[in-house]
Amino acid sequence: MRYEFRVAGVVSEALAETFPELDRAPVREQTCFLGPVTDEAQLYGLLVRFQSLGLTVLEMRQLPE
Repeated sequence: MRYEFRVAGVVSEALAETFPELDRAPVREQTCFLGPVTDEAQLYGLLVRFQSLGLTVLEMRQLPE
């Protein structure tokens, strides 16, 4: 499954490197992270990582295959 995570603000290159499994694309006052998520445990792990780094997830959605 592929997921898209939109977080508030433009995430720096250094901070984005803490998500090597995801691609990053800045979008008007937000940052979009895209990438594969293999299971529910990985999904929750990503959400915890976003939160622990002080990033606010505005939207999360599964992308069509």
